[in-house]
Amino acid sequence: MGTGPCDQEATVPEPSSTAANGAPRSLAEALRARDDAALAALLHARPDLLSPVPGDVTQLATRAGTRASVVRALDRLDRFALQTAEALAVAPDPCPYGVLESLLAGTGGGSPGNGTRAALPRALATLRDQALVWGGDEQLRLVRTARELLAPSASRPSPTGLGPTVAEATAGMSPTRIQEIVAAAGLPATHDPVSAVAALTGLFTDPARMSDLLDQAPPEARQVLDRLVWGPPYGEVTANPAPPVRWLRDRGLLLPATTRTVVLPREVALHLRGGLAHRTPEPVAPEVAVQREHRPPLVDANAAGQALAALATVEELVKSWEHAGPPVLRAGGLSVRDLKRTAAALDTDEPTAAFWIELAYAAGLLAADGEVDERYGPTPAFDDWRELPPAERWSALAGAWLPATRTAGAVGEQDPKGRTLAALGPGLDRSAAPEVRRRVLELLAALPEGASPDPQSLLDRLSWERPVRGTSELRARLAGLTLTEAELLGVTGRGALSAPGRALLEHRDPAQPLAPLLPEPVDRVLLQADLTAVAPGPLARPLADVLAVLADVESKGGATVYRFTPGSVRRALDGGHTASDLHAFLAEHSATPVPQPLSYLIDDVARRHGRLRVGAASSYVRCDDDALLGEILADKRSASLGLRRLAPTVLAAQADPGTLLDGLRAMGYAPAAESHTGDVLVARADARRTPARAKPVPVPEGPPLPDETLLAAAVRAIRAGDLAATAVRKEPAAAAATAGGGGAAAGELPRTSAAETLATVQAAALTGSVVWIGYVNAEGAASQRVIAPVRVEGGFVTGYDHTADEVRTFALHRITGVAELADDQV
Repeated sequence: MGTGPCDQEATVPEPSSTAANGAPRSLAEALRARDDAALAALLHARPDLLSPVPGDVTQLATRAGTRASVVRALDRLDRFALQTAEALAVAPDPCPYGVLESLLAGTGGGSPGNGTRAALPRALATLRDQALVWGGDEQLRLVRTARELLAPSASRPSPTGLGPTVAEATAGMSPTRIQEIVAAAGLPATHDPVSAVAALTGLFTDPARMSDLLDQAPPEARQVLDRLVWGPPYGEVTANPAPPVRWLRDRGLLLPATTRTVVLPREVALHLRGGLAHRTPEPVAPEVAVQREHRPPLVDANAAGQALAALATVEELVKSWEHAGPPVLRAGGLSVRDLKRTAAALDTDEPTAAFWIELAYAAGLLAADGEVDERYGPTPAFDDWRELPPAERWSALAGAWLPATRTAGAVGEQDPKGRTLAALGPGLDRSAAPEVRRRVLELLAALPEGASPDPQSLLDRLSWERPVRGTSELRARLAGLTLTEAELLGVTGRGALSAPGRALLEHRDPAQPLAPLLPEPVDRVLLQADLTAVAPGPLARPLADVLAVLADVESKGGATVYRFTPGSVRRALDGGHTASDLHAFLAEHSATPVPQPLSYLIDDVARRHGRLRVGAASSYVRCDDDALLGEILADKRSASLGLRRLAPTVLAAQADPGTLLDGLRAMGYAPAAESHTGDVLVARADARRTPARAKPVPVPEGPPLPDETLLAAAVRAIRAGDLAATAVRKEPAAAAATAGGGGAAAGELPRTSAAETLATVQAAALTGSVVWIGYVNAEGAASQRVIAPVRVEGGFVTGYDHTADEVRTFALHRITGVAELADDQV
């Protein structure tokens, strides 16, 4: 099937050559007839057309027909709009609206009854708005590039399952063979192959005659057709095919594609299908089904609990990296071992740990320190974040999650080179992620308040909205990750969109609806006789910081359980606290009397803490109790420390102080380090911070969406450039006198001498008229402009440039020619 006039889509005919009936003769003409709002809508829907801004409508049409731009536009069509484009690709060119409707809705007046006929105008309007279809209803034309992409071929089957037309399938076939097929089909012989193919096409497109021919077919032949009718239309045959296949081949119902394959012609398939291009047209988007309904307060309460857990998890993660964060791999990212270690510390699985790590990184709380031995650690922004109220801290996390293109769900997959993707490493950006997250939340927001969706119906809806293979698979994976991550973060509760999540979606501050849902921080804990403390809610910051040193977290949940151990108490003493400080702290923050076992534990550890003193000799141990030092010397476990007695109360060691401290603690003692003056050293580790780092920038999917200001400026520039390219001008007198000898060809700016150029622009400046000039800038780029000169002096002409919509100055020696506009153009 030829493309016919479509080959001239971007050609700009002269104004005098416009079709008599007013119908556009090219895509450029169709775009030129649009108003500014429609052009702006096209540029917004296809922002790649703006890079750079087209000089005129002809350039816009040409760019809109390029392969890369058309592929991008097709990828963003919904299923029925794409089915409409696919139907146009197998329809005659140009295609009347009635033919297109029959391809999508069938030849029967009421079939199929799924709203196809009612939905077709909307789908066609979408294709027109995106400049994929142009022409009136009786001459619908799919842009040539889209037809080439969607039309069926032997190497690229069409989603319609249709094969080539009779004319395409018989191209290259011998005239004798074509005449044999015509005769076997019961048609009269013709004088040439072209008329023979036309007669055969007429037979296959005539429902009555086609039904008569098929009635003569053997039952086995009909079974062969039934297997090919919905595609793929190709079948393999042997050198001596079976009689049913031979019967079909002799009459042209199957035509040879190669020596071993036959193909079902498009006209035959459409007759057998009842005129349908698709087996199942899908004009209406599938509804997102409700799986369960919950009371909205219950949803919000559940989401608030998840939000609190998210804050605690992120804070625990970042604080665990502030003293000795994991190293950065040479290729970037976190090693598998460190990811497993982090997952164990957070008491979760590795994919969830990767999500929390990536979330903290997206929020700017974690970064690499940039040192030679590069490690990850908290950024200075983490300290500012910790000081915010809980609702605002959550708002910062959720605000970083929604637009992020880095996808934690890709951790563990392989890149195109076969390398495993690591958390915090390169290759995790998925440009479609922000759009999919927002679309999932929009679909949740459209459900009744408190309703959770059926996941499969949600995926079906997303697949309908972006059905292109590859695109739809990626979106399905991203949608599944979105549902999981939104629940972990508290954007949803029990699968339903929460009030904070709705505010996040609507660009409102999510902290406002979340704050009333969060419990107030408590400054009391419940101390129990089994050496545990129960925090009945989120703890106030000072209490949480001290308790994190004094006790170990035993379990998390609605109430956090801390356990006091000799090691945790010693950790507090090493941090500079005294026994009296710890007793006073617990008495102040306990809602119950301090249990006696806990007081005994603190006193016992404090009594033993510091009895041994370790310093640098290489190192030494000092103790007033010489019997205790004798006990250490007699212990076989101290052999590796290289101890020897220097004095009744002093032991020297070959090990360094740190190793000596660790060795004695492993033996069950509680030594304390001392300075050269004999004072106890406070072993509080300094919190490490990386240099200030910017948050990771999302990787956009294609060109960014233009704002209203850019769209308005682009439309003005295109209109102005179009004026310069299509304005009718007067023929210069000198060229007219030569009777075509020196005049310019149609559509070209005539060249004028320097004297003629100067005289014309001076006259235009005096009379205030508008002229058309050809101009070559300093880079050698030639352009045509419509200007209104206001001053000519010093070898320059200054005037209002209608093309650029501003006042500019042009060098006279760079003007190649000048012409006055026709009277009706002024």
